[in-house]
Amino acid sequence: MSILVSVVIPTYKRSVEFLSRAVESVLNQTYQNIEIIVVDDNPAFPEIRKNVENYIRELNSDKVIYHQNEKNLGGSLTRNAGVDLAHGEYIAFLDDDDEFMEDKVEKQLQFMLDTDCDLSFSDMIMYNNAGQVVDYRDYNFLTDFDNHSLLKAHITRNISGTSSFIFRTSKLREIGKFTDAPMGQDFLVMLKSIEGGLKIRYFNECHTIIYKHNEGAISNGMNKVNGEKNLYEFRKKYFGILSPEERRFINFRHYAVMVVAYRRNSMYLHMVGAAFQAFFSSPKIFFSEVFGFISKVFSHRKTDGSIQEIRSTSAKADKEVIAK
Repeated sequence: MSILVSVVIPTYKRSVEFLSRAVESVLNQTYQNIEIIVVDDNPAFPEIRKNVENYIRELNSDKVIYHQNEKNLGGSLTRNAGVDLAHGEYIAFLDDDDEFMEDKVEKQLQFMLDTDCDLSFSDMIMYNNAGQVVDYRDYNFLTDFDNHSLLKAHITRNISGTSSFIFRTSKLREIGKFTDAPMGQDFLVMLKSIEGGLKIRYFNECHTIIYKHNEGAISNGMNKVNGEKNLYEFRKKYFGILSPEERRFINFRHYAVMVVAYRRNSMYLHMVGAAFQAFFSSPKIFFSEVFGFISKVFSHRKTDGSIQEIRSTSAKADKEVIAK
């Protein structure tokens, strides 16, 4: 294939140790017709910016485009700056602390060509600082891919994960790119894609590794608390198209997420209250989701080992996964 794929990596308050892992995971792709657009959103942090500059200079790769924002733009507008610079017919996104498995672009691009879709999304595996699997996001519950079915599924269960997306670039520009929002940027761009009539398909494989930690994460602190509350109110606008069971699931999911958000902020009374609300939203959903989540995580911890099972054909399979 001679199709150019752009990969946008926004970076903000992130050490070069993490950024380099992300960049090099793209440089090491089995599919090589790639450009990498690193968008530096660190104008207020000259030392970090200098480190990034030095890394890009030492990397000395003609595949890498380096752009500095003159002022801090935030995640959405920084990604949009990368979209504006992109030359690729297709475009992917990678957070600066995560990584692609080496066959991610090749396999997902081929899937998109085979299905002639405008946007594809895939599974993601998540690790903590100790190298343990803490989550595995899949979307096996999806059976229909018409836009109405996807809308209901997205409002209910959140079909998102920016680092799993690959767009047809022209279609992403057509829907107006990312919405400027402090939280839920991936949720909103998927919503715009569905409501904009894009042809969207699920690539049922895992080629994206997400790392859960505190450094530079916007989803910590009160950002998470307030952001989740705002997204919950936003979802309520769609309750009219949902069944009572789907509305109960949204209520459960909101309070379950708030348990985590409150715990991270040491708001333990609020955490206990949210746990009770999650349970009483629907005891049936509560037990099903909690035990399903635990079962999935421990299943992947058991089979993952040195991540060989997940990486499959990746040549990185024999390397240390967690560099923290």
